[in-house]
Amino acid sequence: MSAPVSVRIKPLSHYQGLTLPAYETPQSAGMDLRAAIPENEPVTIPPGEWRLIPVGIAIALPAGFEAQVRPRSGLAAKNGISCVNTPGTVDADYRGEIRCNLINHGKEDFVVKRGERIAQMIIAPVTQAIWEVATELDETQRGTGGFGSTGV
Repeated sequence: MSAPVSVRIKPLSHYQGLTLPAYETPQSAGMDLRAAIPENEPVTIPPGEWRLIPVGIAIALPAGFEAQVRPRSGLAAKNGISCVNTPGTVDADYRGEIRCNLINHGKEDFVVKRGERIAQMIIAPVTQAIWEVATELDETQRGTGGFGSTGV
């Protein structure tokens, strides 16, 4: 495990009373994000549909890092709930509210309630590429085979 990185977090007004994202166990990779929706306004996600759920925080990542927003495995296994774009990337220069685009792959309506843990966030280093234009690429055993070419 690499050394911790300091990240500034700004809880927004509708986050009041909720617990800041935290690692649930000492070796957890992700921190749970909570739904920052009004107590009396749960959000229902019908099967096959998705909803953008606010989590009530904004962050300032240091240069060279991203935050990845991913589904929670328990919600996926028990209810078919995932994120539409997974992992979702929060860039180091984004300062707006983080929101989770949840999709219901299940067979029943899923109701999101205030404070519910709806996704997880992982802070990860980023490497940017520098393109080197080439007329040919080195040969490999796989070559140009893709989309299942290496077997089932």
